[in-house]
Amino acid sequence: MNGPQPSGRRGTGSAGPLAAPPRGEAPQALRGGRFLPALALVFNAFTWGVSWWPFRQLEAAGLHPLAATALIYLVAVTAITLMRPAAWREVLTHPALWVLVLASGTTNAAFNWAVTIGDVVRVVLLFYLMPVWALLLARVLLHEPLTSGALLRVGLALAGALVILWPSHGAGWPVPRTLPEWLGVIGGFSFALNNVMLRREAARSEGARALAMFTGGALVALLLMLALSSRGVVPGLPPPAWGWIAGAMVLSALFLASNLSLQYGAARLTASATAVIMLVEVLFASVSALLLGAGNVDLRVALGGAAIIAAAVSAALQRDAAH
Repeated sequence: MNGPQPSGRRGTGSAGPLAAPPRGEAPQALRGGRFLPALALVFNAFTWGVSWWPFRQLEAAGLHPLAATALIYLVAVTAITLMRPAAWREVLTHPALWVLVLASGTTNAAFNWAVTIGDVVRVVLLFYLMPVWALLLARVLLHEPLTSGALLRVGLALAGALVILWPSHGAGWPVPRTLPEWLGVIGGFSFALNNVMLRREAARSEGARALAMFTGGALVALLLMLALSSRGVVPGLPPPAWGWIAGAMVLSALFLASNLSLQYGAARLTASATAVIMLVEVLFASVSALLLGAGNVDLRVALGGAAIIAAAVSAALQRDAAH
């Protein structure tokens, strides 16, 4: 596994004018010191770690997280289109980039919906099973070898997930049982696919990759909202109101600033440093959720989460050693 990489969930390339390059492309040499790039990555992690709170505020104002996600990324698509209109031609003529559209869009829709309605700590930890899926997808799509160390990390991460998902009453299989848990797992899988496709399509321009991922963030959430609202499963777009319109615009601006910070930091630190710092998102999400009553941590969640995070950190450090 290659560790959490810049992705469409964070805007683009986690990710172009708004996207950081795939992690493997980040220069190893550091310019201007480490503090500011590290601080930029911490800001990115903080923004996404506490993003569950503004999404819940928007839902309270009548805007479902799928609708909020679609609007937020539509603003980003508009910005990229104005700055890089030629990127559309590249996206439309390279079918592989539409896999990136689907992966990025699914990541954003699943994660944002999950943290809005579920236990934030459990959702974020299950999302960070991403290293397991990244390893397997890299094997299939990039033909990367499966080493014994990588398989051990997969085992450690899966063991952590089993501990978290083990039924408290002791009966039944340790599998996701609620919609937020399923969305967390699906979001992590699509996040891994997003990152693998970023590496596979590294020859594409940054603008095209950014546009593909932001387009996915808007398109998948919008189509899913329309499909589910037509069946009465989720509400459609509410009547215009300054409260949710202003909130969505502010959140969009924060996400764009967060993504620019990611671009700045990831381009100046090693891949392993970027991956490890990005894991601080789990800390921000957990602490904020516990303080505001949106999550719970018992012994099982703590032990399982420690195993998942240990696997991700180990993978990041291993990647740096391999370079």
